[in-house]
Amino acid sequence: MIVWFLSVLLLVSSVPSIMTAEPAGCKIRFTNKGLDMLKSETLKFVEEELSNISMPDMEGKEGRFQYTITEVKITELNLTHADLRFIPNVGLLFDVQNSSISLTFNRRILYWFFYDTGNINASAEGVNINTALNLIRDDEGRLKINNISCDASIAKMRAKFSGTLGRVYDFLGRVLTTGMRFLLNQQICPALNHAALVHVNSLLETIPVRTEVDQYIGIDYSLIDDPVVTSRSLDMNFRGMFFDLSQQNVSLVNYAVEPLIQEYDRMVYLALSEFFFDSGMFSYYTAGIFQLDIVNEKMPKDLEMLLRTTYFGAMMMLNPALVDAPMSLQIAVNSPPKTTIKTSGATVAMTANVKVMVLPPGQPPVQMSSMTMETKFNAKVSMREKRLCLHADLRKFKIFSNQSALESLAVSFPLSACYNLSVCLSVCLLITCLSVCLLITC
Repeated sequence: MIVWFLSVLLLVSSVPSIMTAEPAGCKIRFTNKGLDMLKSETLKFVEEELSNISMPDMEGKEGRFQYTITEVKITELNLTHADLRFIPNVGLLFDVQNSSISLTFNRRILYWFFYDTGNINASAEGVNINTALNLIRDDEGRLKINNISCDASIAKMRAKFSGTLGRVYDFLGRVLTTGMRFLLNQQICPALNHAALVHVNSLLETIPVRTEVDQYIGIDYSLIDDPVVTSRSLDMNFRGMFFDLSQQNVSLVNYAVEPLIQEYDRMVYLALSEFFFDSGMFSYYTAGIFQLDIVNEKMPKDLEMLLRTTYFGAMMMLNPALVDAPMSLQIAVNSPPKTTIKTSGATVAMTANVKVMVLPPGQPPVQMSSMTMETKFNAKVSMREKRLCLHADLRKFKIFSNQSALESLAVSFPLSACYNLSVCLSVCLLITCLSVCLLITC
């Protein structure tokens, strides 16, 4: 359905009305192949709107003939020769050529002293409809049909009479079919105009341009400018910015390069800039999500053993009772992660503070070490059926002590080799954010 198509076009961007210089965080391209897929749904939508046309009654007098036409109903539309294509710098064109419409109506005819009633089956042939939709961005950043130009014509109309005066139809047929053709032709374009400017625009106005992703962040997905239409495609530029629900006025400035789409072979293309991912991670960071406390049942046995072995001497020197106390690993990202997108995939870099704590019962926690961890992993996005999938692999992992170089040598290798720490930290914290950012666009 054309309503669905126009709704899908709205997918992602921002509220302010003046954003001419802002780069797009997300770009979507619909090509001619995508229109071919939607042609049948567009036909159904147009047929449904035309079938609901309400025709007025018609009456008149021609010589000794007096006639009245009532209950005009469209029974069938045969819009076989239809085309849906782009109009450069305008929008969409729906064109119907050499089609037909079948209809019925009741007649009442008075000729001298003869009175005749009955049903007439008629058909409008050579129906041509040319409709152009101009698509723009409204003040709220939503997609809108700005205006519609329509031209409809009917080449000829045929009717088959039955009843007492069927033989005298030749005298009256020209008058009836001429009047019916005029009335039907006058109803086609107003019906399509009302469907586009009222029905479709009313539906588009109900679509929010800012919505919640989860309990922490939301996304702003309004258009930043009018659609760009060429003979081969329709490009939509969206802001594509995430925001912290608790601080909605705090946002990341978009300095990223605008995404570029150069191909036309597929039906739909989706391009995301570095800003799309960075704003998501920045929002999670400001919401305080990038923090992890590994303690008690969350602490793997091998990691706990590794930490006790590493800091056994330090605990004995401070207080031998600390040896049996539970241990905690507190991890907090100290700056928003940064994304770099290349043809090989997306790379995410992150720096976090790591604290090793001992938790003696009934006493304040004792800090054994403070370290800085630097991680970088590569992510590749692929499509599986209707879902976006993310594959990530760790490319760089460094951890060093903030207290002494000797401690860095002591803890760097065992902690770097511990996949429960490195992979759980980078993957659990960052992939969670990236996955949400990607999957909400499906």
